[in-house]
Amino acid sequence: MIPCKPGHRALPLVAALAALAGGTAPARAEAAPAGCTGTPSATWIDVAVEGVANGNGLIAITLYADNPRKFLVKHGSLYVGRVPARAGTTTGCIYVPEPGVYAIAIYHDENASQTFDRTGLGLPAEGYGFSNNPSTLAGLPSFRSVRLSIPRSGLLTRIRIKYP
Repeated sequence: MIPCKPGHRALPLVAALAALAGGTAPARAEAAPAGCTGTPSATWIDVAVEGVANGNGLIAITLYADNPRKFLVKHGSLYVGRVPARAGTTTGCIYVPEPGVYAIAIYHDENASQTFDRTGLGLPAEGYGFSNNPSTLAGLPSFRSVRLSIPRSGLLTRIRIKYP
């Protein structure tokens, strides 16, 4: 990175060298794909949900701020985006407020009830997964294990869905 004045962002070295050689750096960030859900912003991420059992219902993509006290609690998420499920891999795009650290939880809402269904014992009744694909054999993952850095738009994260 090239040093710059406080409060200004440094240019990546490649862009700076291109400018010196008479080239130009990109003028603006890539536009979000059509169908990106959430409050539009300059920052977004693609989420590929792998291992989707069937095309019934929806895949819910839930975005959480970098706050462990709000992770997986009722009304703790920033936003829930929903895309039609597709057997195999379902891809959805979700806006994030700004570059930063977030957590993502997904579930396969096969009956399109827009709620995460549980069994009578409180165990998951629908497929689910988390950013970074942490183990869930011993219960819910720690917030630290699902934290995901989103430094810029256009990134792709892959989440492997697990069914009960």
